[in-house]
Amino acid sequence: MNFKSETNMTVQFYDLDPMNVVWHGNYIKYLETARCELLEKLGYTYDNMREDGIAYPVATMELKFIKSCTFNQKLKIVSIIDEIEPCLIIKYTIYDAETDEKLFKAKSMQICVDLKTKESLYSAPKNLKEKLACCNL
Repeated sequence: MNFKSETNMTVQFYDLDPMNVVWHGNYIKYLETARCELLEKLGYTYDNMREDGIAYPVATMELKFIKSCTFNQKLKIVSIIDEIEPCLIIKYTIYDAETDEKLFKAKSMQICVDLKTKESLYSAPKNLKEKLACCNL
């Protein structure tokens, strides 16, 4: 599998907590930004999912905080689609963009759900499979 994307971000002042580091909850926002960019690069966005009559809500997340991110720090977020069946698993690593130091690791597991019936589906939609096949994965 392993479709990969890199997203660059700069830590904003409003993401900091009283200790002047990124508040832990904002890392989820960074992951969502990276996930949307990953899907955009793949050519299978949330709009495409809706057109296919499915959604991929997050079921679980694993987070590992290695080193705090700070104001104005340049970040590189590497996102990798690791699996698509029976669920979508994406792995993330956040690095300092200038030093390449690893700062954070995460993994999200998302379940494919039929929008009409709200039932879980254990196979990926045809359009997602085709997009990944075109990437020689």
